[in-house]
Amino acid sequence: MAHFEARTSTEPGRAVVRLAGECDLAAREELTAALLAAVADAQVVLVDAGALDFLDSTGIHGLVTAHHAARAAGGRLYVVNARGPVANVLAITGVADLLRPPTDDGVDPR
Repeated sequence: MAHFEARTSTEPGRAVVRLAGECDLAAREELTAALLAAVADAQVVLVDAGALDFLDSTGIHGLVTAHHAARAAGGRLYVVNARGPVANVLAITGVADLLRPPTDDGVDPR
């Protein structure tokens, strides 16, 4: 079974959800729960994909669902540090542009 982990920490003014491993159908519930909980607790949520090795349509769906939940609550959700195949999937699907943090709103993508 593939390993997946979602760890959430709170920083001043935001929550950071750090994803690691392989985000596929087996990780759907854990991903969605972590993202929606972060959105409920913070106006700005950064999803750090730096340690994510794999992302499929299930992960894309979870990110977009959490994005819509954040927007409905007046907040924002951004994905940062995606690399390799994960960055490619985000770019091909258009989710990279949708969830890219703006450079002018004071969001530090680290």
